[in-house]
Amino acid sequence: MESTLLDRPIITFDAPGGPLIVPPLSPNGIRLSLVVPTLNEGENIAAFLRAVRDQLEPVAAGRYEIIVIDDDSPDRTWEIAASLASEIPALRVVRRRTEKALSAAVIRGWQTATGEILGTINADFQHPPAVLPALLEQMNRADLAIASRFAEGGGLGDWAAHRRLNSRIAHTLGRVLLPHAFRRTSDPLSGCYLVRRDAISGVELHPLGFKTLMEILVRGRIRTIGECSYEMRARKMGRSKLRARHWFDFFFHLLRLRRAAGDGSPAQ
Repeated sequence: MESTLLDRPIITFDAPGGPLIVPPLSPNGIRLSLVVPTLNEGENIAAFLRAVRDQLEPVAAGRYEIIVIDDDSPDRTWEIAASLASEIPALRVVRRRTEKALSAAVIRGWQTATGEILGTINADFQHPPAVLPALLEQMNRADLAIASRFAEGGGLGDWAAHRRLNSRIAHTLGRVLLPHAFRRTSDPLSGCYLVRRDAISGVELHPLGFKTLMEILVRGRIRTIGECSYEMRARKMGRSKLRARHWFDFFFHLLRLRRAAGDGSPAQ
């Protein structure tokens, strides 16, 4: 679909619909498809995409793609991102107009992806793009590589006290209600990770709210997991999308996955 920014043609693509099922790989030489979900990230997106490109070019030049999947942002994040296409050839921009949940956005992005490894990272710089090469290296021997705040060397950086408390409560709930997933990694609530396509392709996913990694840990065919530590930072520009209702989504997602896991074995 075409739009304009400063009178230049801008090309974006509409998001797919239907069940949240990642298709199998059709080999085309792309190793990594990195999905960047966005909503009103116009202040961050250009600098962020350039930072991602700078990290991936030395380790995966010509073998990666960056997919921005934007929820039709009122600040036209999608348009700003698409204007960088000539500067970042690996970039594609997808507009999502009928759904709003972050976790579903990630999977919609993966449905359009062509890489053998699928990943996600937030566009607000709370996940540093510098962690991406280490995650990609982990994928040489793992089905899933997670950027962890709680692995040795990681941390919550300059997070406010109330956010630290919220994180502790969320992890405690997870360990009680979903021990199978929460004992497999130090950071099962991470929003930055890579996963092999063949570990999740053909599986109908049912995410709720903000967290996709729990869904992958329970429903995916995950045998080996790697971790890379990082220090999370508070957002510098734009506004957080976290709302009180996301706590309800998180709690009900835990209950849904607990039923799916049944006796504690991975749900297929």
